[in-house]
Amino acid sequence: MADLAGVSRWTVNRAFKKEASISDKARDKIMRAASLASDRSNLVALSVDDFANPHKLVMLERLTRILRRHGWDTLLVNTLNSEDVSAALLNASQRRLDVAVLIGSGCDDKALKTALGSRRLRKLIVFARMSENANTISIRCDDHLAMTEMTDHVIAKGYKRPLFVAGPQTRSAHLLRKEAFLERWHQVKGVEPAFISANSYDPEKAYALINEHFTKIGPDDRPDILVCENDAIAMGAYDALRHGLGLRVPEDVTLTGFDDTPQAASPQYQLTTYHQPISEMVEGLVQTLKGETKLRGLQKLSGQLVVRDSA
Repeated sequence: MADLAGVSRWTVNRAFKKEASISDKARDKIMRAASLASDRSNLVALSVDDFANPHKLVMLERLTRILRRHGWDTLLVNTLNSEDVSAALLNASQRRLDVAVLIGSGCDDKALKTALGSRRLRKLIVFARMSENANTISIRCDDHLAMTEMTDHVIAKGYKRPLFVAGPQTRSAHLLRKEAFLERWHQVKGVEPAFISANSYDPEKAYALINEHFTKIGPDDRPDILVCENDAIAMGAYDALRHGLGLRVPEDVTLTGFDDTPQAASPQYQLTTYHQPISEMVEGLVQTLKGETKLRGLQKLSGQLVVRDSA
């Protein structure tokens, strides 16, 4: 309260004593600060469901560190699946949250509607994904711009037979990377490339998916590049190509990722990928919490294409 009012703790103490000497101006500032303090819990819930995705650890580290620096503590909620999102958020809301932040892949319109309809959540922010729910705020990388840049890189490198490897096709809080790639490739090449989908952002699931797909097609039908929706899928695909199928990367098949996780830069992978501006996205979240921006609906931020040896 003293910090909010810009006064000392002793001044705050005097403001609540009848006979204490304090100016009207200082008392008014303290009363306004008291109103704000009583209306804010300084607690943010982070709802996550895909811990197999290494990029979630990057997000959690950045979110908790920057929020903590600005005075917010965090409550981690492990949502087990899409059906669990509503119940988990409703339980978390009993702790008087300032905001709930969804950074998982399994939430859908029904879950968001149920959570918001409880009226116990003051604010619901979908982080690093897009939500079609009009009552949520989305803070994310500009996936369309990013994947268009990635597609142009793939085209410029001369690849002709791409296969897009997508993640879960959720109904509400989702990414637009697949749509952007298909749209741009069709715009430039006049044909729509093939795509397959993994049911989670899990390298092991991606390994199995790529291994199964390649064993069903002949050498002449193989794609010359796998454009993966994120690094988790790309790393699983990379391991499947090399260790499961005995192919060389990038000599036989090339691939790209998205997110620029720390593992992407390792000698094991050297992934061409796209760096998401996570720190800037979290700062945007903080500005929203502080009321320094009248953010509504959607905020998109630009990242950077990172070219390495994989493509």
